[in-house]
Amino acid sequence: MSTIRLGFVGVGGMGQAAHLNHYAVNGGCEVAAIAEIRPKLRAAVAARWGIPRTYASHREMLAAERLDAIVAIQPFSLHGQLIPELLAYGRPVLTEKPIARSTEAADRIIAAESATPGARLCVAYHKRSDPATMWMKNRMRELAASGELGRLRYLRVTMPPGDWVANGFSMNLGSDDPHYGGQVSWDAPPAGFASDEAKAHETFVNYYIHQVNLMRHLFGESYQVAYADPSGVTMHVRSASGVPGVLEMAPWQNTVEWQESALACYDKGWIRLRLFAPLTAGRAGEVEVCEDRGGGATPVTLRPAMPWTGAMQSQAAEFLRAVRGEVTDLCGAADARADIEVANSYIRMLRGDAMQAQG
Repeated sequence: MSTIRLGFVGVGGMGQAAHLNHYAVNGGCEVAAIAEIRPKLRAAVAARWGIPRTYASHREMLAAERLDAIVAIQPFSLHGQLIPELLAYGRPVLTEKPIARSTEAADRIIAAESATPGARLCVAYHKRSDPATMWMKNRMRELAASGELGRLRYLRVTMPPGDWVANGFSMNLGSDDPHYGGQVSWDAPPAGFASDEAKAHETFVNYYIHQVNLMRHLFGESYQVAYADPSGVTMHVRSASGVPGVLEMAPWQNTVEWQESALACYDKGWIRLRLFAPLTAGRAGEVEVCEDRGGGATPVTLRPAMPWTGAMQSQAAEFLRAVRGEVTDLCGAADARADIEVANSYIRMLRGDAMQAQG
């Protein structure tokens, strides 16, 4: 597979700013076609990037094109209906996080993936592809194997609200087309949740599912929600092997900056990760490592240099590698479904605490 032929489904805000721009300039692929229901936007984007064929729907594109992979960037409340149709084409599909609005929709997606030879879903948790995260994860794998810094004792992920866009939409093309214009129907909310709980679930997923997934990725194993702070500031978890962790959701608020971080603590040191705003271009995150091995050895603090590659750009390269059959750290369907289970547990735990308080 010398040049990968890609089809894009959706070229709206995130489709342009976080995905299409990175594939259109990658010599390893060709954006052969786009499907976009907004006609003016479809024509403008195709003209900017020199995309030869355009379609009003994904069904038209799949019927007419021979593609090696599909990138589908849509609101996640459409995934339960759209993604199974794309997977039925029998090629790898990359879609934005989360996998779906509910585990019920996620199960339909997983069933479609299993039923079709050649189908594979990759969920775009771009933080896993940031060069700094990749460095940290590889080092954590080495430490798990060698034990040179002892046990992993604690994991903390912090994401205060801030400017996640970082001017990343400034080069996007727009149009006055009606947005979806009644042409789509939305997935149902999670089963068993009242309307206010379903809204809280959607908000939690929209804001924090990246961090829910990053915690599992860094743990290297599953985890369970142990405590949901009623104030909404923290969620406490425990991994399958008993390591505690905390997701700090809103300990403070930034008006300009983005101050997301992760901290992995060992018996004899720690690794700290700093991630920049999601739409930051050409800049990886930062890593700092402290090693204090004892026995008279001098403690060392390291700050490895990262390449001038942003997380979204790196994610595009990782997806092309996955299409070629190479092993990557991209998130698969089952892993992504587990994120929705965490969200379910968190909202149920908040509901239980609220009912206890009323009682």
